Amino acid sequence: MIKNSFISLISQEEKKENRGSVEFQVLSFTNKIRRLTSHLELHKKDFLSKRGLQKILGKRRRMLAYLSKKNGVRYKKLIDELDIREPKNC
Repeated sequence: MIKNSFISLISQEEKKENRGSVEFQVLSFTNKIRRLTSHLELHKKDFLSKRGLQKILGKRRRMLAYLSKKNGVRYKKLIDELDIREPKNC
């Protein structure tokens, strides 16, 4: 497993300013999710990491639901940048 292989979409200066923003929190959760997912591919019986992954997924889902209610434009932009949700086909 290669640590820190995920490239951040937010620059270092923006990280220091906006650590409390919803976008930054979703980005950090997404990086953790990707790292844990690659870890679980190697270690299939690591149930504690699996539980941690489920908790982080729930937090990210709640944050995205909040963002979609408050500001749909920022939500769509974030989803497109991170490529984390499938577009809904009606």
